[in-house]
Amino acid sequence: MANLMMRLPSISLRSFSVSASSSNGSPPVIGGSSGGVGPMIVELPLEKIRRPLMRTRSNDQNKVKELMDSIRQIGLQVPIDVIEVDGAYYGFSGCHRYEAHQKLGLPTIRCKIRKGTKETLRHHLR
Repeated sequence: MANLMMRLPSISLRSFSVSASSSNGSPPVIGGSSGGVGPMIVELPLEKIRRPLMRTRSNDQNKVKELMDSIRQIGLQVPIDVIEVDGAYYGFSGCHRYEAHQKLGLPTIRCKIRKGTKETLRHHLR
């Protein structure tokens, strides 16, 4: 098992442990460590991602089904965007991809994580 890290410009994350296996057909995890800079690509458990807009929005079920078929065949191609605020993860984009993973029974989803503040979070909830 190899540990991989991807650094993109802009922020740092606290130490984060992830598994190097993937159950959704995607490439292995690219994980984080302390002192990283910029968004990091990691596989997060679905239950760790809070979806505050799910209660107010509905997804196009045809699009979810198409994504399910695609994920089964080639894996997730584009990670969802997640904001980490005080150790909690919030997803505001990738609603259809997230639901497709849920319906497929996949335990994790590839995420691009950016560190944010409570103010950032309030901005996304408007």
